[in-house]
Amino acid sequence: AVMPLSISTAEDALGVRPSVARFLIPLGATVNMNGTALYQGVATMFLAQVYDVPLTAAGLALVVVTATAASIGSPATPGVGIVILATVLSGIGIPAAGVALIIGVDRLLDMCRTAANVAGDLTAAVVLDRTLPDATPTAPGLPEAQRAGEAGAS
Repeated sequence: AVMPLSISTAEDALGVRPSVARFLIPLGATVNMNGTALYQGVATMFLAQVYDVPLTAAGLALVVVTATAASIGSPATPGVGIVILATVLSGIGIPAAGVALIIGVDRLLDMCRTAANVAGDLTAAVVLDRTLPDATPTAPGLPEAQRAGEAGAS
């Protein structure tokens, strides 16, 4: 629901080329779930403290890998973070019942996750737009002067 707004924001407010915005924003909405991954890590650490489960370096590494992998493959739908959280929790021995402590505030957290995900998509679009050269298609084999003349005539 936020993708059309993200595309228009990238193009109009941030000056991103339409070709970049219309490619990268939908791709980012599918793959770039940085807010979701961050939420998984913070919620897991909170529940580890609640249940007095010690987190070792290996446990933290497992949380990072699991949360990142699950976030990349997750659909961009409300409430999916709870399902992913249960998966991450089971990997380090925290009872899945701990999800009940998060459900009450998940709607607020979901809005924050979405904002972080969209900000990441827009940031990636701006960075990519600024680093890629303007790829204006040209006809192969034409001398540079002739190409410049055709570009000026159109």
